[in-house]
Amino acid sequence: MMIYRTLLAVCLGCACAFGGIPELAKDFAQPPAAARPWVYWFFMDGNLSQEGMTADLEAMKQAGIGGVIMMEVDVGIPRGTVKFMSPEWQVCFRHAVKEAERLGLQITLNAGPGWTGSGGPWIKPEQSMQHLVSSETNLASGPMHFDAPLPRPLPRRPFFGDGHLPADIEKERKAFYRDVAVLAFPTPSGNQRIEDIEEKALYQRAPFSSQPGVKPWLAAPAEHAKIPVEQCIASSGILDLTSRLTPEGRLVWDVPPGQWTIMRLGKTSTGQGTRPAPQPGLGLECDKLDPAALDAHFAAFVEPLLRAVGPRKPGVGWTMLHIDSWEMSSQNWTGRMREEFQKRRGYDLLRYLPALSGRIVDSVEISERFLWDLRRTAQELAVENHAQHLKDLAHRNGMGLSIEPYDMNPAGDLSLGSVADVPMCEFWSKGYGFKSEFSCIESVSIGHVMGRPIIAAEAFTSGSSERWQQYPGAMKSQGDWAFCAGINRIVFHRFQHQPWADRKPGMTMGPYGVHWERTQTWWDMVPAYHAYLARCQTLLQHGLPVADILYLAAEGAPHVFLPPKSALSGELPDRRGYNFDGCAPETLISRVSVNNGRLVLPDGMSYQVLVLPNNPTMTPALLRKVKELAEAGATIIGAPPLKSPSLSGYPQCDDEVKLLADALWGNSNGQPGMEHPVGRGRVIRDATAQTEKESGDPLSQSNHSKPPANPEQYGDYTVVADLLKKMGVPPDFQSELPLRYTHRSTGEAEIYFVANATSETIRGHCTFRVSGKAPELWNPLIGDISDLPEYFVKDGRTTVPMRFEPNESGFIVFRKTSTPGKTRGPNFCDFAKITELTGPWEVAFDPKWGGPDQITFPSLEDWSKRPEEGIRFYSGTATYRQTFDLPQVPRGQRIYLDLGLVKNMARVRLNGRDLGVAWCAPWRVEITSAAKAKANQLEIAVANLWPNRLIGDQSLPPEKRYAFATWNPFKKNMPLLESGLLGPVTLQAMEIKQP
Repeated sequence: MMIYRTLLAVCLGCACAFGGIPELAKDFAQPPAAARPWVYWFFMDGNLSQEGMTADLEAMKQAGIGGVIMMEVDVGIPRGTVKFMSPEWQVCFRHAVKEAERLGLQITLNAGPGWTGSGGPWIKPEQSMQHLVSSETNLASGPMHFDAPLPRPLPRRPFFGDGHLPADIEKERKAFYRDVAVLAFPTPSGNQRIEDIEEKALYQRAPFSSQPGVKPWLAAPAEHAKIPVEQCIASSGILDLTSRLTPEGRLVWDVPPGQWTIMRLGKTSTGQGTRPAPQPGLGLECDKLDPAALDAHFAAFVEPLLRAVGPRKPGVGWTMLHIDSWEMSSQNWTGRMREEFQKRRGYDLLRYLPALSGRIVDSVEISERFLWDLRRTAQELAVENHAQHLKDLAHRNGMGLSIEPYDMNPAGDLSLGSVADVPMCEFWSKGYGFKSEFSCIESVSIGHVMGRPIIAAEAFTSGSSERWQQYPGAMKSQGDWAFCAGINRIVFHRFQHQPWADRKPGMTMGPYGVHWERTQTWWDMVPAYHAYLARCQTLLQHGLPVADILYLAAEGAPHVFLPPKSALSGELPDRRGYNFDGCAPETLISRVSVNNGRLVLPDGMSYQVLVLPNNPTMTPALLRKVKELAEAGATIIGAPPLKSPSLSGYPQCDDEVKLLADALWGNSNGQPGMEHPVGRGRVIRDATAQTEKESGDPLSQSNHSKPPANPEQYGDYTVVADLLKKMGVPPDFQSELPLRYTHRSTGEAEIYFVANATSETIRGHCTFRVSGKAPELWNPLIGDISDLPEYFVKDGRTTVPMRFEPNESGFIVFRKTSTPGKTRGPNFCDFAKITELTGPWEVAFDPKWGGPDQITFPSLEDWSKRPEEGIRFYSGTATYRQTFDLPQVPRGQRIYLDLGLVKNMARVRLNGRDLGVAWCAPWRVEITSAAKAKANQLEIAVANLWPNRLIGDQSLPPEKRYAFATWNPFKKNMPLLESGLLGPVTLQAMEIKQP
């Protein structure tokens, strides 16, 4: 275990990940490398240069970036000359690794070309993802002698369609076919079919985040539609004719009397390819259920790069591999599927295989149970033979593994992600893409219950409508939401590799991602924002998160964990006063125990209550674990299951479920709201949880497998909250203000991060579940720490009067012993305007980008409204200058320069002294130490955004345009963006707080 922990700490760049708690204030002042934000570093098919790599990495280092996730893709940018995986390409990759080592940066390499997964042209069809396909031959009447070829089953159309692969690979994958079995059975009457068989048999899984109507899970009801027996295939009557099939596909068989159906079943490639890979990296995705297929991929892709790089420095350079969002859909077969199924489920799947075509074997219930078992087996194989095996391979080579475990994968998201050293999620820039915040809740839960110190997010992903419009000030509120959700490493999507030194904004990733690269107009000012993120992330990587509710995710695959809607609030889903996590079923079984009534995990996390999914089915193994926890003292909320969802051990499994449910809920299974003692614990029936009958008629064929339109697997959050209050557990955080929060505990300090969710200044009270310690305000914007002397304690909680500027955030830290009775002063002082700095302003633009080198503004105004084309269409930095005398201010007051409104970032210098960057509201910097009585020389450098220049260039001939971008959606008549220093610029005074 110590070897693993040391390896993980090195991979994460976090020396203290499992050690003692360093001094909080020291880390806050100088955040360690592990606290810095990261970026996705994208390369466009063949467009790369060593000079550009060095410039990129040096720019990242200077800006405060800690590491990159590196991928090469093809999204429509014209191909470059450096062929993917060629000797020249491998030299470039080695150069990137060695430069990262020199600069102290980390590189995580995607596990394959493109961003989908792991594959390439080196993957043969027999090593690729596979489907079991079938053809049917109907014989009208027997007896008869049958001697004829059976139709060869055709491969299914890949989820993303044909035509993505090179012609030779496409030809090979369509030609690949291997027989698995030939089955014959008396032809049933009618044509009843299992509903939603494409999903249930894992022929496809669509993206939950971006395709409307995708089910987050497949229901596992206790009751099913009743189909007449003559319309079903009797498993006992299925004949195995596999040995009678010739290699040419000809069947020789003496057919018994009656009407018969012959099924020829075989395996084909799913056709899923490496998308959107660079052209030389296009190929089939490797079989995700077979470790040998992954070994072949690793040997063809990763091992050559390991040899090319040579000896590596620990903790820097190439430190990890990565599995990005699963965009390969699903598979339902692999070479050893029958053997693995028998070993794991305890019965042979052969005579149930007709169910994969939608046929009903024995009954709807039996067929649905078999399909449930098939999906569970596929999940286990994907987790063990792909994710865990890749992690093992990475660890053998001194690396870790990060995983984005959501979208299209055939497993439960929590189950797949539990393998990761660094679980990852994704959120899109608000207003510029899809709603994928659910993935953040999932990965945060994974990190908490699996003891992972770093929880990363592919952050601010965007589509074509973003168009260089995002900048730090516009992104702060959403970033604070991510921190409050539990994320503690922002990974910007994306930093685009720039192979050139003389083109701006230059190379793009087509229309995708925020433009977070060195060619940005404001890049020299962005370190201030990155420093803010690093200060936040260093505290959010200390200690353990605090949560009270553990939601058990339902068994079954695929599965998206969705907490009850009532546990969240707001457009961006904010946690309420009692925080929660989700837990995969196998994690509950293997890692959760009880200590003094609390559910505890080996890494230190603990919870007050376990909430069960409102499913009418549960396997005996999981229900036994629930009973064990209750007997040990846990408080459990949920409704009793009625049956097992599985065919394993059927029908005795259902009898065991009933006995266990009776023991947990009482022989009558209890009435809603009633409490049943079990050992040292108790089980409570939630009155708000829907039963199967309440959610729809289980006997209806059209309804028996569908979750409600707005699915809920848990009862109302307020029921759990009320129970916790009755248990003497008050909310962890409360306020009448529109605030979001998160809480971590180090044992020595309680760390709350609190953020204003509005663009207004707000005042009010915040109550924290802490007593005996005095509150401090740790301001991540500037890195200072101040006491909050005004507070009061009641019933074990501390209430603090607070003031928040628009979208302001900060840490309320409790680490010092409280001294009741001590004289306390105000927590905050007001700002008072001293004077306004009116015009004129001398403004210098950069002629290289079309602006005048010197011009006088009589007053502050929007550049886009100026008559001069060089200013109206200007993108870049302009410097405002003015000289002013300082009015008299009382002693003991701090003096601030308030810029009013800035579009979009500003650096302030006074009397030659750099006072820092204002990148968000309230656009204010302190000037006390730099100001003098007379002739203060003020310089304000302001950077705007790229769109105005790109729009203005559309009216110019190509040879006279100032900017260049490989993707440019702008037209000459598009509206311009507000730009410049808009003010008013004022001097303000704030009294120093007196006790």
